Amino acid sequence: MKKKVFFKTFGCRTNLYDSQVMMSTMKDYDITENEDEADSIVINSCTVTNGADTNVRSYISHIEKTSKAKVFLTGCGAHTKGEKLLEEKRVHGVFGQSEKGKIDRLLKTEKPFYNPGDLNHIDESVVDDFVGKSRAFIKIQEGCNFRCSYCIIPFVRGDARSMDESRILEQVARLALNGFGEFILTGTNLGSYGQDTSTSLAKLMKHISAIRGVRRIRLGSVEPIQVTEEFLELLDEPWLEKHLHIALQHTSPKMLKNMNRRNVYKQDKELFELLQSKGFAIGTDFITGHPGESEDLWEEAMSNAKDLPLTHLHAFSYSKRDGTPSATMKPEVNGKLAKQRLHEIESLIKEKNYAFRKAYTGELEVLVESEKDGLFVGYDQHFNKILIESKEDLHGNWITIKDYEVREENNYAKL
Repeated sequence: MKKKVFFKTFGCRTNLYDSQVMMSTMKDYDITENEDEADSIVINSCTVTNGADTNVRSYISHIEKTSKAKVFLTGCGAHTKGEKLLEEKRVHGVFGQSEKGKIDRLLKTEKPFYNPGDLNHIDESVVDDFVGKSRAFIKIQEGCNFRCSYCIIPFVRGDARSMDESRILEQVARLALNGFGEFILTGTNLGSYGQDTSTSLAKLMKHISAIRGVRRIRLGSVEPIQVTEEFLELLDEPWLEKHLHIALQHTSPKMLKNMNRRNVYKQDKELFELLQSKGFAIGTDFITGHPGESEDLWEEAMSNAKDLPLTHLHAFSYSKRDGTPSATMKPEVNGKLAKQRLHEIESLIKEKNYAFRKAYTGELEVLVESEKDGLFVGYDQHFNKILIESKEDLHGNWITIKDYEVREENNYAKL
């Protein structure tokens, strides 16, 4: 009987993809979705904030109390905290993202080891399936050339580099043959795809859309300056999800400068209004409480946020990341105040999302992803959640819903 491995993934969609690569590469072990059964546990870590590191350490503490499994650490945290965790004998092995294709050999290593790998590595893995998923995540690039003042990621993922297009298309084709219809393109800095290989994200999406079985393409996150004229020409394509996540991080020009961001609020607003006119739901990232965020700048940011046609939000209060310029900036913002501001902007965008869903009168194209508490859970073309009551098993199905109820938290339908 093969030994069992449990994968615990923290952080972004890129990590989700990397975990799937390890699962698909593994031949000498069985995958378990129950950590209590595991002989080995692989933690794919996030280190975007000090808080993310704390979450990983807390999980390791949980394992130490409940399991005798060998613990292995990979992901971004391998580069920032891995060596120390190994010295403390809290993990058996540490390996970087570039080493994930060697997962069988790494899990068999008897002696504790530290192998951070190569930050210039380009992933050549091809994934045939996604365990427990209805949508497929496709990593198209790695690394980032931006140097935002609060961010450690370029130092643990390396500079931007693109995956080979032929391998990306091969992977999409294989997954489409295996029944996947929705593909989520992901990467550390998605919009930089092709800058080093004389192509572009827009060209790649066109090529993916031509593959038989591809029904919907969704993007993880792009920067405003990466939404080019070539990209805008795709907005009317039926295969492009009517939801774009465009990272702003803030809406105060002074705060954007403090954060060493490349976007300009006035241009951001023009872009968002164009997308709104095309019927898109629009999400963004936002940081509250970054050093230097005075009450006046916060009020300016909220005023600007009210003017933007936002519908989705991935926001968090600033958490100091050691080794970044922001970590030494003054004046610092009280953590409690940063949380209050976080709740304020979350409440605003929640209202905007509700208004967007109430105003929309068309049909919903839904991919049903899971079942919970007797209801099926899916997401429509605007990336809004819908709960569905049905006697039929809808899991993994595409359905068109004409009649549904718009509730404050989500949409609801009875079929």
